[in-house]
Amino acid sequence: MRIARDRIGDHAAAAALALILAILVLITPDGPVTAAGRVVALTCALVQGAMVAAVRTRPEAAMAVAVVSGAGLEALAPGTGWLGQSAAVLAGYARVRSPRRSLGVLAALVAATPWKLVTGDWRTMLLAAAGPALGWTLGELGRTRALRRSDLRRRIVTQERDRIARELHDVLAHTVAVIVVQATAAEDAFDRRPELARQALGAIAAAARSTLAELRVLLQTTSADDPGSGGPQPGLAQLGALAAALGATGLRVEVRTELRELPAAVDRSAYRIVQESLTNTLRHSQATRAVVTVRCEPDALRLAVRDDGPARSVGRVTGSDHRGIVGMRERAQLLGGTLRAGPLPGGGFEVRADLPLARAA
Repeated sequence: MRIARDRIGDHAAAAALALILAILVLITPDGPVTAAGRVVALTCALVQGAMVAAVRTRPEAAMAVAVVSGAGLEALAPGTGWLGQSAAVLAGYARVRSPRRSLGVLAALVAATPWKLVTGDWRTMLLAAAGPALGWTLGELGRTRALRRSDLRRRIVTQERDRIARELHDVLAHTVAVIVVQATAAEDAFDRRPELARQALGAIAAAARSTLAELRVLLQTTSADDPGSGGPQPGLAQLGALAAALGATGLRVEVRTELRELPAAVDRSAYRIVQESLTNTLRHSQATRAVVTVRCEPDALRLAVRDDGPARSVGRVTGSDHRGIVGMRERAQLLGGTLRAGPLPGGGFEVRADLPLARAA
């Protein structure tokens, strides 16, 4: 779509330039006086105008043809401008080529402007030099803006990929950890206590269904075809269900919350931080109990996740645990907040985050 719009714009600009040049050929006092001269000058005008449309795809060839046709206009109708309106083609050339190349073309056009002294005075020569300089400046500004827009699009795509990666990591890591624990429990109890095995299998099925639902929402929210069909995103209101799911694995989770209406970004990120913290506790600690504290203050949401397992040094963690802490910290930083994770003096591990509310509102 964008390429089509660019092509339409190029052809419209080419037609406009060709029309302007043709009018100048016919009305300027120093234009060609013979019919043959007018035909040649009008042909040069049409050719030079067409180069505006060709400069995006064949910049060197278009610039060369524009200069040659401009030389014809300069000889037959000097009133059309210096080398016709080659400055307009130079603007397009500077937009698609680096300054190292376009400045060379500009220097060549300006270096030839003393020719204007033959048919005019020094003022005419200065105007002839100003035309290519203005054309190059406009083209370079357009090139710079295009580069900035392209860089912005790349940053947006990168941020979106990082967001999707964090969401997938949080969803899948938590579910896989629950499934591994429950599958191990089911295997151990399969012969001696089949009712416990069935309970563990039921927990596995519930975790899988929940994950499928979250993945479906994630895919729908990233779909360009159906951007608004996603279901509700997970939030702090689901902490009770999260604690119950982890309780089935043997990790008792106590939730202490003081909730009110929160910005969606804070609500979702806070839930993911709690989920990742508890998943790390389940996977990398022998903790039997965890306490989640969420407190809403006027300016920020403050949360803490503390377990009673053996101390785990942040400097020694590797693999998914390390990536999880990095991901949680990035989530907090994107909202302008902070996150600290580390062992407690008396044993256990704590994750503490402060998420400002004003910035995310």
